[in-house]
Amino acid sequence: MPVRSARGGIATRDGATPHVLRLPEREGAVRSPVVDRPAPSAAAPRTRVAASLRSGRNWRQLAKFCVVGAIGYVINLAVYHTLLGEGLHYLAAATCSFLVAVTSNYTLNRHWTFRDQRAGVATQGMRFFLVSLASLAANLAVLHVLIRYGGVEKFYANAIAIILVTPLNFIGNKLWSFRLPRRRRSA
Repeated sequence: MPVRSARGGIATRDGATPHVLRLPEREGAVRSPVVDRPAPSAAAPRTRVAASLRSGRNWRQLAKFCVVGAIGYVINLAVYHTLLGEGLHYLAAATCSFLVAVTSNYTLNRHWTFRDQRAGVATQGMRFFLVSLASLAANLAVLHVLIRYGGVEKFYANAIAIILVTPLNFIGNKLWSFRLPRRRRSA
């Protein structure tokens, strides 16, 4: 069972210090009573964002996500064009083409982009689907505005809407759908 060491850290009864991540002290930080580290502050999210932007791994994942997205983009536009040609309403065509493309994107992202972050297929699949639904809602709203109020041709409006919604989709999938599972903490 862990106990406090003479230095204020955590140690086992035999005196050995377990592997504990030590965070640097921040001026004015309040110590958390649960673990021996500073409590989160307003600066913590900015620090994480800055570290994320410097991470080559994140940029490689973004590049892979964009390749997968480009494949899904082509699939989406091809299906959309075909359904418009069959006389389907543009919003229904966009929804159907989105569902076809999202299936491809999930498979490729799970097995290539985020392969080292795989968890249960049902959990990740449901999260991916929910992020995709949010992206679809944003896509349909942008599509509708571009066509109805911007006078943009349907095919080009969908192409633009997909591009504008891609950052939302990436952030949702990176931070939630394919996030690394938290390790269970021992009591």
